Amino acid sequence: MKLTDGVLRSCRVAKVFRENSDKINCFDFSPNGETVISSSDDDSIVLYDCQEGKVVALSMSPVDDTFISGSLDKTIRLWDLRSPNCQGKPVCSFDPEGLIFAAGVNSEMVKLYDLRSFDKGPFATFKMQYDRTCEWTGLKFSNDGKLILISTNGSFIRLIDAFKGVVMHTFGGYANSKAVTLEASFTPDSQFIMIGSEDGKIHVWNGESGIKVAVLDGKHTGPITCLQFNPKFMTFASACSNMISKFTFLNW
Repeated sequence: MKLTDGVLRSCRVAKVFRENSDKINCFDFSPNGETVISSSDDDSIVLYDCQEGKVVALSMSPVDDTFISGSLDKTIRLWDLRSPNCQGKPVCSFDPEGLIFAAGVNSEMVKLYDLRSFDKGPFATFKMQYDRTCEWTGLKFSNDGKLILISTNGSFIRLIDAFKGVVMHTFGGYANSKAVTLEASFTPDSQFIMIGSEDGKIHVWNGESGIKVAVLDGKHTGPITCLQFNPKFMTFASACSNMISKFTFLNW
C-alpha cells in the first residue's frame, strides 16, 4: 500500500452503513481488513462485512483473540473473546506486536506495560505537559511501533516517540469547539495522521513534516466521532451519529 498526498486528496465515499440507531462510540477493523466491529449507544455491537456491505457482527490484539478496554472507573482490563469475563477514564492501545500496551493516565502520563508481566507495573512512564482545557480521549500506536498518537477532546492531537516519549508534532486547525471526543488514526504505513472534526470534515497531516496535506469532506451531518483505516485495503471508515461512511481511493 503506497499512500501519497495526492492519493489521500482523491478519496471518495464508497459505502454507507446505517444499522446502528444511536450514536456510535467506537469501532475497529479486524486484522484481515474484511470486517468492522462497532459499539453504539443503542446497546448493540454490530459486525459489518466490508466487502459485501452487509451486517454480519475496541483496540483488539493484532496477534490473538484478546482486546483491552479502558473504563471511567479508572481501570484497564484485558479480555479474551473466548471468555465472557475480564482477564486481568484511562485510554489504552496495543502495540503492533500485541506484547506491549500503552495507558494514558490523568491526561498527562503515558505508561507502557509488558503484557507478559503487566502485574509488575509499567516499564516506562512518559510525563506530558498537562493541558487544563481538554482531556485525552485515545491512544494509538503506529503500525511500525515507533509512534504513539494522543487524541484529545480539545482542538489538538499530539504525536510522540514511542521509545522516548518526546513530542514530535502537535496537530491543530480543525473544529472542535464543543469538546467532542474525536478519534484520530494512523494510515497503515504510519506516514499520515487523520482526525475528524465537528463540521464533518477529515483533516490529514504528514507525520514526518507535520504539514496538513488534505481536508476531506464525506458529507457527514455532524461531528466525526470514529475514524479507522483498513489495515489491508485502500479504504478507511468514518462514523457520525448513526452513520458509517466507508471511503476508498480512486487512483490506486
